[in-house]
Amino acid sequence: MNFDDILSEINGFGKFQIVLFLIQVLSRISLPCHFLLSNFIAAIPPHHCDVSGLEDGGLFGNLTSDQKVIVGIPKEQDGAPSSCLMFPGPQYQYLFSSNTSEETFPVKCHNGWVYDKSIFQSTLATEWNLVCNKKWMNKATATIFFIGVMTGAPLFGYLSDRFGRRPLLLVSYLTSLTFAVLSAVSTSFVMFAVMRFLTGMSLAGINIISIVLNIEWCSTKHRTFSGIMISLDWTLGNWLLVGIAYGINEWRMLILAATSPLILALIAWRWLPESARWLIANGKAEAAQYYIMKCAKMNNRSKSLTTITPKKYTVIDLFKTPNMRKLAICSGIVWFGVAFTYYGITLNIVGFGLNPHLTQFIFASIEMPMKIAVYFSLKKIGRRRCEIAALLATGLLLFINIFVSKDKWLIRTIVGVLGKSTSEASFTIMYLYTTELYPTVVRQNGLGYTAFLARLGVSVSPLVVLSEDAWHLLPACIYCAVALSSGVIASLLPETLNAQLPEFIEDIEKTRKQLLQNGS
Repeated sequence: MNFDDILSEINGFGKFQIVLFLIQVLSRISLPCHFLLSNFIAAIPPHHCDVSGLEDGGLFGNLTSDQKVIVGIPKEQDGAPSSCLMFPGPQYQYLFSSNTSEETFPVKCHNGWVYDKSIFQSTLATEWNLVCNKKWMNKATATIFFIGVMTGAPLFGYLSDRFGRRPLLLVSYLTSLTFAVLSAVSTSFVMFAVMRFLTGMSLAGINIISIVLNIEWCSTKHRTFSGIMISLDWTLGNWLLVGIAYGINEWRMLILAATSPLILALIAWRWLPESARWLIANGKAEAAQYYIMKCAKMNNRSKSLTTITPKKYTVIDLFKTPNMRKLAICSGIVWFGVAFTYYGITLNIVGFGLNPHLTQFIFASIEMPMKIAVYFSLKKIGRRRCEIAALLATGLLLFINIFVSKDKWLIRTIVGVLGKSTSEASFTIMYLYTTELYPTVVRQNGLGYTAFLARLGVSVSPLVVLSEDAWHLLPACIYCAVALSSGVIASLLPETLNAQLPEFIEDIEKTRKQLLQNGS
């Protein structure tokens, strides 16, 4: 008997599933807190060279702070003090006239920097002076974190398919908590970078295992609803991050606060069930019977189970057969595009001309109505067409914003928020879609593989912004092209609306054979 039939008899979305979802919320709300954390801990506040070293024993010591900036720092074209240059000595003539015939060549900052602390008390930039010629290191912190996520995704995908969802979740909780705390107490940038890498690698386990565990306990009828409900954890975590970041403007304490939900998740882990679907596919009928009976009891139903012979699978099995190979290649490309464009928008909150906390709050708030719209669209239109539409709409909105000048911040913000919502829609759909595309025996391997490619896209995404030095519109053009290309590739994926979850690779290949037979 197919496990979806078993779930239908014991109620595929009852009290048991609701409790499972609520327990998972405790860990999943910490994901956006860390995935989007660089918007705050890696923020670069307004700054200029420290000119205190220009003291010459004359008038300089009697000048106000503003006057010292005028005589010690050259101005940019917009009239603001330069962030990276200073005069070798006080230029008193600038106190009386902004224009002077004397040409004084500025030099690089050699006494450090003075930072505006009106929004951020401390960030990575202020801690280790990651500005000017070191600003790439600030951008690299997000890339390093997502390389960790990229590394951890296939690792935890394989291990959870090999040893089960529940024990690997515990490993993810413990390692994520440990490495996050160590990153908050880092004494050097190198130590911080290493700890953020390991934190990302550990959080990858929570990210991919939790969604699979939830989906595998839901019946076909309730998968769309449960998939959207799971995605709301991200919205809640996004709001939580905005609130925490607004109240805590010191980067070390912010990391600790963003990690704190994992303590509750660790306590609640003991009540998490193992995936009975995974147990059945691995021949652990007795253990599966225990959880199925527990589910049936909580949902006021009853059920028995027979033994199934196990077989071990790895990520290599994703490419051995024609249908699986096509599925793996296409879904991997789409995931790269989805993550690349989503984080290209999300990690550029300062590009809209608003306070970063306000922009982050707007981005988080648009997710709720969008996900409600996605739920009804998925039930009526299907997964494939919704994914195509979301990616193409994201590409179109990014294209429109190319032609909106930066001084029109309101229009840029509106178009950006719409682009963020369609990008979030593509992310939400793809998580549910992927769990339905891959069979149970390699589902975690499939999610680990696609998550690897997604995090590859995320790792590259922040660095694309640096290409604006070559041409200021180049990053937007790249994000736009990737979104549109991914939408086209998504059209090659099969529809899964109202279909039973495949259990074995043979179920995927069977569909191909049936199509060939019908064609003959």
